[in-house]
Amino acid sequence: MAAFFSSLGKTIIAGVVILIALIFIMGAGGKFGEHAWWTFVMRWLHVMSGVMWIGILWYFNFVQTPSMPKIPDEQKPAIGKVIAPAALFWFRWAALATVVTGLLLATMSNYIVAALTLGPGFRAIGIGMWLALVMAFNVWFIIWPNQKKALGIVTVPAEEKAAAAKLAGMTSRINTMLSIPMLFCMVAQQNGGL
Repeated sequence: MAAFFSSLGKTIIAGVVILIALIFIMGAGGKFGEHAWWTFVMRWLHVMSGVMWIGILWYFNFVQTPSMPKIPDEQKPAIGKVIAPAALFWFRWAALATVVTGLLLATMSNYIVAALTLGPGFRAIGIGMWLALVMAFNVWFIIWPNQKKALGIVTVPAEEKAAAAKLAGMTSRINTMLSIPMLFCMVAQQNGGL
């Protein structure tokens, strides 16, 4: 059993197999041709992507960044050379997947224009979408380029490296701040938009 769960790939495959079994056990297998089914699947993919994106954002801000001063200097390269680049890979692609699945979901549900223009009945989800778009922009165009410099993935002078680390960290904190109202707006829409 331990050998099985030591493989992330096998664990994910097992999760998908369980999911497929549950879909058929719950009788949803016959709904594959229905628009409502695919809208549900897109919402599930959107939530899964969002959990990964915001989960990693919060990991950086609640765990990794506050813990760095407590880590002995000789151990810090493991974070900067191994853990942070891997986390940033999943972080940025989860951000993109969240935005893409969210836009597809809004399109499939026929509220994309109303949400993006903050139309009546869609203000909550619209505000949440705009916050998420700002956050995704920050991930791809501020955090990631500056983290590449800070982590030494691209070579820059020491003073530029320090400035890049500071900008990436501040932008990550801004995204953490924005994640709170963004998540509220996403959930609020499901409850009548408050």
